[in-house]
Order: sequence, then C-alpha cells, then structure tokens
Amino acid sequence: MKSQWECFLQNLGVWEGSFTNFSPQGTLLKDTSSRLSLEGLNNNQTVRLTLSRLGKDDLIREFMSVGGGLLFFENGSFSEGLIQIGPFSEFGGELAFVHENRRLRLVQLFDKNGQLNGLTLIREHLAGTPATERPPLQINDLLGEWRGKSVTIYRDLRSPDIYSTTLKIQLDDAGQLIQSTSFGERTITSTATIKGSIILFDQDPEKQVQVLLLPDGASATSPLKVQLRQPLFLEAGWLIQPNLRQRMIRTYNDKGEWVSLTLVTEEKA
Repeated sequence: MKSQWECFLQNLGVWEGSFTNFSPQGTLLKDTSSRLSLEGLNNNQTVRLTLSRLGKDDLIREFMSVGGGLLFFENGSFSEGLIQIGPFSEFGGELAFVHENRRLRLVQLFDKNGQLNGLTLIREHLAGTPATERPPLQINDLLGEWRGKSVTIYRDLRSPDIYSTTLKIQLDDAGQLIQSTSFGERTITSTATIKGSIILFDQDPEKQVQVLLLPDGASATSPLKVQLRQPLFLEAGWLIQPNLRQRMIRTYNDKGEWVSLTLVTEEKA
C-alpha cells in the first residue's frame, strides 16, 4: 500500500484547463481558463500548489502532509470536503479523478439551508500533452450493464474494502430510467424521471437525488437538499472511454460525519 503522501505525489505537474460553473439545474454560467502547478520541493517532502485563473489573484498553498477532510486513492484520484456537516452551515465537497494525462474534478456546493447551490467542473490536462475531451454525457452512454470493482477507503486508514460491482441502467416503456446496483451481497433498485440533462430520483420527496449530465463525459449526483440526521452521499462520474467509467462516492452518516470514500471502476459488459 502506498502512503497517502505517495498517492498525493501522483498529481505532481502543471495542469492546464478550465473551471466551469453550473447552476443546480445544469445551466452553464461561467468558464474560466486555469493553470495549476503542483511542484515537489525538498526532495518531495513539501508540495507547493499554485493556481492561476484569469481575473483572479494566484492561490498558493504548501503541503507537508495530507489528511483532515482529504483522502487519496493509489492512482492519485482524491476527494476533499467537510469532515462534519453542521446545521445552518454551508457544505460542499470535491471529487477528483486522475487518468493518464488528464484530471477531471467536480465541486458540489450547498447553501446554509442545505439547498444545492452550484457546481464547478474542472477539466485539466498535463501541460504539453493533448487536451482531448469526451463529448457531453448522454443517457444512451449509460444504458446497459456495467461490471467492475469498488475500493472503499476510510478516514482512519484501516484496510480498504474491495467488492465486485454490477450496475444495470435501462429505460422502461414509459421512458423512466431504472437503475439496479449490486455490490457485495446487496442490490438496490431505483427509478428516475429524465428531464433533459437531469435524471431525477424522486420516489421519496424528502430525499430527492439528481444526476446532472455534464461536458467531458462527466456526471454529478447530489441530494437536492441536505437533510440533517439523514445519511447522504456526493457522487461524480466520468466516462473515460465509451466502455470505461469511473465513479467516486463520498459518504456521510446520519450524524453528519464523513465516513468513507469509494472509487468504482467499471466496464460495459
């Protein structure tokens, strides 16, 4: 097992791309070009992050360790966010994939009333490499059976849980989306309504969850409202190739505590 610091070092380099802001309904609000440098200093004992965005002052951070609300997978993919959700406080999280010369990062933000407030999609490639990008995600890209494996890591860094997974997505005669997820011994089936680029799981009015289909094969899964004393999760997806997809899930328990982070890598059967 790599240490968390070694996993972090998988992100070293200069990443060029853009920050794209979306409304909760998926309307594109703003697109800002970006350049992010992650530089190893003192024989990689320190990492300096420098983020430059058009029209904004540079953001500079230095890391000598990682932890808190931040966890990394072995390939460098990671998530950062609050450790504890509190009442009447803003809440959010970032889910970030690393694949070859590309990174795709998604930030989901909620206001003090727990309402989904906006999303930022960050698409990056290593400087000097091709900036190839996937088309915007469509429903048809997701239909079928996906098989893969999930790796769940924990804040206390105990051994990861690894399961095989199956995800079946289909449309019924009425055009409703039916999703069946199996991991380990459990299977969960749910239905959703499709409204343009929004898939809305609305069976329980108190726990509505939406999936937004976004550029570059990305998707954002969010509760429409954070309910206190209810478990919740944030999820991002990335269709890397037509038959290869990754999903990352950041899970909170009913006390509002961040519990775990899961990375699912799946291929269309």
